[in-house]
Amino acid sequence: MAKKCVHKGCGKSYEDENEECVYHPGPPVFHEGQKGWKCCKPRVLTFDEFMTIPPCTTGKHSEVDDTPAPEAAKAPNVPNDTPVSLGSLQESLPAPLPRLPTAQTPAARPTASPAPPEDEDDDPSLPIPDGQQCKRRGCGQKYGGDSSRQDESCVHHPGVPIFHEGSKGYSCCKRRVLEFDEFMKMEGCKTKDRHLFVGSGRKGEEKVDTVRHDFYQTGTTVVTSIFLKKIDKETSKIDITANQVNLDLRTSDSKRYNTEYPLFATINPEQSKYRILGTKLELTLAKADGTSWPVLRSDEPLTGEMIQVGRAGRA
Repeated sequence: MAKKCVHKGCGKSYEDENEECVYHPGPPVFHEGQKGWKCCKPRVLTFDEFMTIPPCTTGKHSEVDDTPAPEAAKAPNVPNDTPVSLGSLQESLPAPLPRLPTAQTPAARPTASPAPPEDEDDDPSLPIPDGQQCKRRGCGQKYGGDSSRQDESCVHHPGVPIFHEGSKGYSCCKRRVLEFDEFMKMEGCKTKDRHLFVGSGRKGEEKVDTVRHDFYQTGTTVVTSIFLKKIDKETSKIDITANQVNLDLRTSDSKRYNTEYPLFATINPEQSKYRILGTKLELTLAKADGTSWPVLRSDEPLTGEMIQVGRAGRA
């Protein structure tokens, strides 16, 4: 019969007692906004980042949680007959703060940051790996390979985790607990019809409005450089037509440049080509005739300057 490992960071089901287990042997540490594990050094700011800290120790699975409890603060050992000077005690205390006028508005209490917007549903074009866990907080349901997914029910927490003066909970509901294990088992307070296993597949995409471009020309081609670092070849799209170039460039660091380049003159798209390099997209556009281009884009103002063949023009 399968057992469930209770080690922090593992939680897998197992049957073989000698199966390797990768886990955190130390308790979680939350201090001054930073989050991590006592057994290793990484410290992060958000709870989602904390949940992705890789386990640091390899051992065997277990049904017994042997994580050491947090150390209790020790009071100083002072003998009963130690004399105490009230005068020196009074001198060591800070001066009392002046009382505020009763009409003054009290300081606003800190509130939890709102939860970042989540994807509403999975992108149907993205595959879901078998065993993939639901991305919503507090759900924990894993994908079992059922392609229909008609009878799902996702009970989750839409809010963000709150850790305050020893109590733990979520901003979306009032329940609070003291132990981290109890917090991890808190049942969700909202229900959706479908789980969220992969979402849209994109994280925090940043829109890029403008980038620099250069071009130079020969008698038959216009060679253009669109400067954008880390362009992802798999997800970016470049469509070259007779009168314009349509760009949807995505980068590996979650940036997106989506625009159209209306061209100064007509080109031959079948003879045109492009290359994605480390710092730019390079377009080689085949002219439909031998016209000299004073600018790259038809919507750019003409300066009266003649761009010589083989010389670069910057925009």
